[in-house]
Amino acid sequence: MDAELNRLRIIAVARAAFAGEGLDLPMREIARRAGLGIATVHRHFPARSDLVTAALAELVAECRGDMRASLDEPDPWRALSGVVHGFAKHRLRDRGLNEALFGSHPAAAAFAVDRREQARAMEQLVARAREAGAVRPDVTVEDVRVCLGAIASFRLGHSATDLQRLVELLLIGLAADASASPERGARRLRPRRQAIP
Repeated sequence: MDAELNRLRIIAVARAAFAGEGLDLPMREIARRAGLGIATVHRHFPARSDLVTAALAELVAECRGDMRASLDEPDPWRALSGVVHGFAKHRLRDRGLNEALFGSHPAAAAFAVDRREQARAMEQLVARAREAGAVRPDVTVEDVRVCLGAIASFRLGHSATDLQRLVELLLIGLAADASASPERGARRLRPRRQAIP
């Protein structure tokens, strides 16, 4: 029983630490925050990748569900812009999750399949939005990845309001005819405009 409680405590501490500080936080520091010895942590999680997998599994599953919901969303613009908004939300809350799903951190190798599935889903969302005329005809999935990269590089010292403004500007850049018709671009953005908590 004590062993299982220790394991759950390590996972909870690691999840919070990875969310705030990324996946490179030393295992020894996680052990210290959990009030346990490093040997206890290694007994449960011999490698960093084991701990990363355990700490982020639930969050990755939630992202999987969110992406499925986006693919099921009948409005192509709402689907694509919703993913961008969701990514920004996780940028503020879950630095480790972004590194696991969108970065190249070696400790996140267990999520390689999820990363590929997320990439394929993004390609579908962009293709749908382009076919529906919801985005500019020259927009590619790489353009959307550039937008996500801009969000990922956002300095967390700034406010959530600043990040929200960045997201809105990026979406205006993707939206069909947004530059030629600000009213049309604003109308397209309004359904997904939401404060990032």
